[in-house]
Amino acid sequence: MIDKLEFFIVLARERHFGHAAEICGVTQPTLSAAIKQLEEQLGVILVQRGSRFQGLTPEGQRVLEWARRIVGDAKTMREEMKAARKGLSGHARLAIIPTASSMVTALTMAFAEKHPAVTLSVTSCNSLQVLSKLENFEIDAGITYIDNEPTGRVATVPLYAERYQLITSAGQGLAEREQVTWAEVAELPLCLLTPDMQNRRIINQHLAEVGASVKPTLESNSMIVLFSHIRTGKWASIMPVNLAETLGVEGDFRAIPIVEPDARHIVGMIAAPREPHPPIVSALLHEARIFARALSS
Repeated sequence: MIDKLEFFIVLARERHFGHAAEICGVTQPTLSAAIKQLEEQLGVILVQRGSRFQGLTPEGQRVLEWARRIVGDAKTMREEMKAARKGLSGHARLAIIPTASSMVTALTMAFAEKHPAVTLSVTSCNSLQVLSKLENFEIDAGITYIDNEPTGRVATVPLYAERYQLITSAGQGLAEREQVTWAEVAELPLCLLTPDMQNRRIINQHLAEVGASVKPTLESNSMIVLFSHIRTGKWASIMPVNLAETLGVEGDFRAIPIVEPDARHIVGMIAAPREPHPPIVSALLHEARIFARALSS
């Protein structure tokens, strides 16, 4: 039944029999037959069918919750027994919000030094995608905001507080100030992350709190793209302090703290809320706790 439950999870995620079959490495008839057999075993209809996938039935939604739990536990058991025999190995998958790209290197380097038999992949995406990927077993852990929007039932390790600076070039408005307010920043020509990014929603929130709004003249889902446009001298941006430092804001650039309010939001590592965690996830969470303690000391 485990294999059928895995097929069902992929189908629910992809919402397309053909795409799900391709990901599972089977033919579409094989996947369809497996789902049908699962329905017969459970005695309920799981999938609304027509000429194509039309969604899950209420029973299917409930079975999906059980499937994620059962498949997750089975995977954890297999991985724990493998680690007991051979030590930690395999592939660790992280998804991170773009603003965390400056700090993730320190964490992955420390992890890689301790676990050389584990390869790593790091994907940048928005906070909602981080949660979705975690829920659908596409990643082992994520790094995202843990205090600004609901994260659901997840295990969390707070890492650091994100604070914000105006990043601009010398000669631009406000460039010589020691600090600026959110209301003042709203008057500048800004390039910002796209609205689907939680960092952008945080910026919008703080502007709204002071009665200001912003219509950026350029948007991107890449912090590197934003930084390259600041270099032109025609745009300014709002970036977390740690990211600005990593990108090397110096020389002709200015990084000016934004106050009124001096906003802070917590970024942390999240993982599925199961105990015990798979060995790779446990190792990632352990490294996150060490990282957080080092920052706070």
